[in-house]
Amino acid sequence: MSLRLHKKGLRVLGFAESFVKETSSRSVFTGVVMRGDQFLIDGFGMTTLTVGGMDATEGVLRLFKQLNRTDINILMMNGCIISWYNVIDLEEVFTTLEIPLVCITYEESEGLEKYFKDNFEDWEKRIEIYKKNGPRDEIKLHTEHLIYTRVYGMEPKETQIILDRFTLQGAVPEPLRVARLLARALLKSEFSEFTVTTI
Repeated sequence: MSLRLHKKGLRVLGFAESFVKETSSRSVFTGVVMRGDQFLIDGFGMTTLTVGGMDATEGVLRLFKQLNRTDINILMMNGCIISWYNVIDLEEVFTTLEIPLVCITYEESEGLEKYFKDNFEDWEKRIEIYKKNGPRDEIKLHTEHLIYTRVYGMEPKETQIILDRFTLQGAVPEPLRVARLLARALLKSEFSEFTVTTI
């Protein structure tokens, strides 16, 4: 698959979420479409996920379907464990949508198996998906920040080019930064009180 990495209008769909475990059973999950030229926002959507549930993969696919776009070049995830251990099946997302995917985290980790076992009866299923997502690779961005990635459908050199292109400062690429800001804003707004799937 040729990504045409330097294409002016290359589009990344970044996903992020926001929730307060103590006060809500639902998290706000957002997707922001951003173009590579001037970082223009070219669309966005939202849905809700169950805090502590197992519907994150379904939520990613549902949000993508709602956007009704055929021009998304790359998917970008702000972690695969979201909404209090709600695990995204990255392989299922990639094979279903057939779009290159990069999932990013920002800290080293010794693993989450203990937390799954301590908090959930279905811990075996969560661990199964978590392990299937595979190990993380360390990448040093042009900003000198280290991040950790799980990648589907892209070579390491392609991943580096995309992440450097969409990261202006710090460690968080712009599609993820904006998606996270949107999710936090919606969480504080009236939309967080509903289970609507688009805005």
